[in-house]
Amino acid sequence: MLTQEAVVDALRAVKYPGYSRDIVSFGLVREVVAREGAIEVALQLTTPDSRIAQQIKTESEQTLRNLPGAHQVTVHVRQPAAPAAGQPAGGSDPWANQARVPGLKRVIAVASGKGGVGKSTAAVNLACAFRHLGLTVGLLDCDIYGPSVPLMMGIKERPTVSPEDKLVPPTNHGVKLMSMGFLLDTDQPVIWRGPMIMKTIQQFVMQVDWGELDCLLVDLPPGTGDAQLSLCQTVPLDGGVIVTTPQEASLGVVRKGIAMFQKVNVPILGLIENMSYFTTPDGQRIEIFGHGGGATEAQRQNLPFLGEIPLYPEIRMGGDTGIPVVVSHPEQPAAKAFIAIAEKLRAPWS
Repeated sequence: MLTQEAVVDALRAVKYPGYSRDIVSFGLVREVVAREGAIEVALQLTTPDSRIAQQIKTESEQTLRNLPGAHQVTVHVRQPAAPAAGQPAGGSDPWANQARVPGLKRVIAVASGKGGVGKSTAAVNLACAFRHLGLTVGLLDCDIYGPSVPLMMGIKERPTVSPEDKLVPPTNHGVKLMSMGFLLDTDQPVIWRGPMIMKTIQQFVMQVDWGELDCLLVDLPPGTGDAQLSLCQTVPLDGGVIVTTPQEASLGVVRKGIAMFQKVNVPILGLIENMSYFTTPDGQRIEIFGHGGGATEAQRQNLPFLGEIPLYPEIRMGGDTGIPVVVSHPEQPAAKAFIAIAEKLRAPWS
């Protein structure tokens, strides 16, 4: 027997043209009726492009006709009117519902192609470095499954709720913070499908009382999945910063992250090479993961190279104790490396 759930699950096989993501996770499926072998579906697009509409309609019909017991399939596609002559056509499809958040001057994502490259460490220290430079800063932890910002920023308290029913982000080291880690008990896992991730990230952006910020930094999870696409779909990003390590294993995946940002029209502000080298107490320089791969890749991609972060024990200790090195020892080389990168990122804003 056909059910609405079976119809929706089948439509997850229909990809949005040009993307690896399906029309269900993009929120395009609005109405589903399944009764006695007859299926009727209503899709709501955000583009007036008739070619995209026809492709989605055709693939949806073909997919649903293959369901056991389906003998009649009707797919309605709703679209906005085409813009009048001389008017802009609006954003590319799934991103057309983006909205600026009042008070947020800039939203910058910190991303990596793979885990273990120190992306969250970079995001935390860059946020503190912006604060060190006198900017008002927020840091949003979008790693729903493995939030690390609460530990690295030394705070674990639940946000309060404002009279306007918005979450009030806790603050530490002068940075406003929001993370799934503030809403969970210690070691409680998050076992969610993509749509729940999407909804949570939208709420973290739109339903948090961020106030007036010069910059909201967003710590993205590794990869190019639901969290990244949800953020890009929710709010226009002013840029992305990509963190890598020198070795080819990291750089190969970083290229996918670069391609993702380019695909969704997010300008890439530059690459950071983390764990570039280690200096022994006697001054010997050891390049544990190789060296120079980040700068070479930035040049190959015609992107700014923001700088290299050597392996400093102080950086690791700052992350473990909840006092980032930029806060605890801003005069040390470990902190100065992050501050120098923050200055490069801030320069175009002045």
